[in-house]
Amino acid sequence: MRTFKLALALGAALALPGMAQADGVERLTDLLEPLESYSADFEQQILDGSGQRLQKVEGHMWLSRPGKFHWEVDAPYQQVVVSDGDKVYLYDPDLQQVSVRPLDTRVTHTPALLLSGSAEALTENYEVTSRQESGIETFTLIPKAPDTLFESLELTFEDDRLEGLQMEDSTGQRTAINFDDIDVNEDISASRFEFEIPDGADVIREGG
Repeated sequence: MRTFKLALALGAALALPGMAQADGVERLTDLLEPLESYSADFEQQILDGSGQRLQKVEGHMWLSRPGKFHWEVDAPYQQVVVSDGDKVYLYDPDLQQVSVRPLDTRVTHTPALLLSGSAEALTENYEVTSRQESGIETFTLIPKAPDTLFESLELTFEDDRLEGLQMEDSTGQRTAINFDDIDVNEDISASRFEFEIPDGADVIREGG
């Protein structure tokens, strides 16, 4: 589903010589392990293989480990994705439709699950390399499993804080997300990760 892929799709250029795979994993784990919660405005752009912009949306995201996130896209492509740690709900207000699927805890599937899951799983599910320039660190993650939504994923940190991510699929299409007004490890109400299906909405349940 285009909207589900769009919603979950929740750098520098110079490589450091001699940076080993293990070093990249260890450093990224050090950055992600202390992350208990994360809240930020975002701007998301979808680019085709030639770099032409296909779509631009803005919104806000909230994340709480383990496995909880709330991704809200503003108009003109309004949609809401909420994970309560057990199920994921995708709500399209224009269609008055809610898709519900079990939360897949394999972090290979989406960037949002990668950020809300265990950092230790990176060593099992990704090949990780890193590069840095002028205080900006960029990690490139290549999934080891074939059934993922992306061919590669980049996470960009500045001053040890996640500032953006970029993913590329098998067609060369890229999704670039930049974060702003960031809060790390601040209290987020548990109700933010609860979703009540609106009255009258069509409900599609996937995967049991």
